[in-house]
Amino acid sequence: MRIVIVEDNEALANAIAYRLRDRGHSADVIHNGNDADTFLAQQGADLVVLDINLPGRSGLEVLRGLRARGEGVPVILLTARTETSDRVAGLDLGADDYLVKPFEMDELEARIRALSRRRNLDYGARESIGGLEFDRTARQVMADSEVLEIPRRELATFECLLERRGRLVSKAHLTDHVYGVGADVDDRAIEPHVSRLRRRLAGRGVSIKTARGLGYMLDVEG
Repeated sequence: MRIVIVEDNEALANAIAYRLRDRGHSADVIHNGNDADTFLAQQGADLVVLDINLPGRSGLEVLRGLRARGEGVPVILLTARTETSDRVAGLDLGADDYLVKPFEMDELEARIRALSRRRNLDYGARESIGGLEFDRTARQVMADSEVLEIPRRELATFECLLERRGRLVSKAHLTDHVYGVGADVDDRAIEPHVSRLRRRLAGRGVSIKTARGLGYMLDVEG
């Protein structure tokens, strides 16, 4: 998933981003409420981890803006122990869940999985394409009931293409998904991931087509 982390404590934000990227998600980090509001309005997200106390505008104001635009993206609020009234206000504004600081990363991951299931981004679902089956719970690609060994970034590339199969996905979008928006990575960095992924999927009933200058598309052969 593409997860946006809005937290002004840089150490905490970076720790969350590192953990989520290690699990194969795309994680964007924003430290300011105004910047978060602009980013979410323009770029969107699959899920937002949102601190309440932010410079610029508060997390509650960011949340209010999301819901006013009709965006149903799941939101997990991060709060301090003394902010009971803010937690209540956040839930009333449309937050889906909250975590009280300090918290364990395992609990954050569990809450993300739970929200994903509720929002039809179900990790428990299995999807078939060609001769492949993708298990979202285990984040595994299988062929003939055997798990294919696919490295993390190639798997993230596959997931992004699978979500948009039959449609062109630009190098820029793939790079943002795999490395995170704003990462100091050239769009060409995605090329070797696509090339290796293409070889791993060869003969499995799917192909990755290249539209020169435009991007890539995952398609079912035949």
